[in-house]
Amino acid sequence: MPELPEVETMCRGIARLQGETVRSASFPNRGRLRPIACSPAAGVIAASLRGRRLVAVHRRGKRAILELERAGSRGNARYLVFEPRMTGLLLVAEPPTTAHVRLRVRFESEAAPDLLFWDRRGLGTVALVDPGGLDRACGPDRLGPDALDVDARTCRERFGRSKRPVKVALLDQACVAGIGNMYASEILFRAGVHPSRRCRRLSVAEWGRVAEATRAILAEAIALEGSTLGDATYRTAENRSGRFQDRHRVYAREGLPCFRCGDTIARIVQSQRSTFFCPGCQTGRSPHR
Repeated sequence: MPELPEVETMCRGIARLQGETVRSASFPNRGRLRPIACSPAAGVIAASLRGRRLVAVHRRGKRAILELERAGSRGNARYLVFEPRMTGLLLVAEPPTTAHVRLRVRFESEAAPDLLFWDRRGLGTVALVDPGGLDRACGPDRLGPDALDVDARTCRERFGRSKRPVKVALLDQACVAGIGNMYASEILFRAGVHPSRRCRRLSVAEWGRVAEATRAILAEAIALEGSTLGDATYRTAENRSGRFQDRHRVYAREGLPCFRCGDTIARIVQSQRSTFFCPGCQTGRSPHR
């Protein structure tokens, strides 16, 4: 579930570890649970991390990136790239369960907390790459511009000729990076655009509203440390719940009245994902009518 706001919140939470040197790294529970995807092998990653200093924490789309350098060695940067996917978390506090800790990084300073990668379902990925590998994994050929930076022109250039429904297109990380299923529904509600509208049918003004809603909603969600849904899986790095779920207007509200117009929130399935919208507030022909 973690989307741009949740990953950004995790990155800010673990930024306190910048400057710390790795003492050890381990991948616990590998024999008991479905293993997460590691590249290179888990043992190689663990050995390569020892002695490296964490110099920066970055985010690209829905990926968290730790930049690490070998002490006393410039130009030897390596990047530990986490893709949380459905249930992955980066933590500097006690995890929801110890059984689902996939990676534990300990630091030389006794005052520094352990860094944990926790993943209940085991769908997340961890990769240790050099600068070229980082570009291949997260560069412009793989990810579009960050969703926090989009404007009307970017949206129209990236999506405007597509025949896809706008909700489906917003999930394409190669076009714009960071938007997932939950925030796409919220963005289109605020923009007043029906999720089934074909991208090429949207006007310049509508793309402007989509871009504005994208920036505003993601910024608000970051300020409130993301959205923790009913299963309580998402937690901040300090193991707190997010608070933006209290501001959701359509997501997971099927059958409930719209806060704005009173119409009933509807749900449709697009590309095997649930989409929530208000037929009264979001223009366009509703496919279920």
